[in-house]
Amino acid sequence: MAKRKMILDLDTGIDDAMAIAYAVGAPDVDLIGIISSYGNVVVEQAAHNSLQILELLGATDVPVFVGEPHSSTTEHFDVMAISAQIHGVNGIGEVQLPEPKRQPEQQSGVDFLIDAVHQYGADLTLVPTGPLTNLAAAIKKAPDIASTIGNVTIMGGALTVPGNVSHFAEANINQDAEAANAVFTSKINLTMVGLDVTLRTLLTTKETGQWRDLKTTAGEKFADIVDYYIDAYKVTSPHLHGCALHDPLAVGVALDPSFVSTLKLNMFVQASGEDYGRTIGDPARLTDAHPNVTVALTVDTDRYLKTFMTYLTDLFKQN
Repeated sequence: MAKRKMILDLDTGIDDAMAIAYAVGAPDVDLIGIISSYGNVVVEQAAHNSLQILELLGATDVPVFVGEPHSSTTEHFDVMAISAQIHGVNGIGEVQLPEPKRQPEQQSGVDFLIDAVHQYGADLTLVPTGPLTNLAAAIKKAPDIASTIGNVTIMGGALTVPGNVSHFAEANINQDAEAANAVFTSKINLTMVGLDVTLRTLLTTKETGQWRDLKTTAGEKFADIVDYYIDAYKVTSPHLHGCALHDPLAVGVALDPSFVSTLKLNMFVQASGEDYGRTIGDPARLTDAHPNVTVALTVDTDRYLKTFMTYLTDLFKQN
């Protein structure tokens, strides 16, 4: 049992699946639960995908909780066509996995998070890789958790590069900018792993071929899932020559902050107007001596990718 505990908050698509594998394979943390969100798929599908991936990886002891089904300002959520194109309609590259034996827990994702913060405090790290709706709802319900949780490391936002759904906005933040702003302007110890760094960490068929060569179920299935993602990137972002490791990089940075160079900055999220979803420095708090946000700016790509491949490949060898 590791002292450090981790919860993932996922809209489980393909890079979220790799984030699960990274957290399961990491030797220095216990993954104590996954909260599902909406984004790449609807919230129920996200929970189902997480359970399937956990079973594939032999991690059936990890519970999955259903989170909020839509943003804090809407009553419904529909998956965007581009999300289905990149991740597949089922969220995991149209790859078919066995039905999970375990079902989602009855407790809500928000209540599970609050209880876990109260139990583990500074030893708990939360990694949301979708919209921040669940976390904002938890802070609203139990404001004390903002100053109690050890760290929140998100995959979201963009500071030094344009967004990927508009010139200003990154997709996860854009799903619920109001919730994101509530998180960014809270007392939470927040690390932002945005497009600034995730677009520098790329996976190719060379790496998925190594998984396929293992001749294990997990290796072959993950190769199939990620090859779908790589093919989608050939259409949407051919200049990258691979697929970006958005969500697993956030897990990596949560466990080893030295993967990235950073800037400390008080930030807010623009929640109206043409720059909706923009993550930027907060003019009202620029002189604050104790900024609560750490923004990743550059990444040690080679060292991260080596760690990523070691964790996932060793895990796939066993399953």
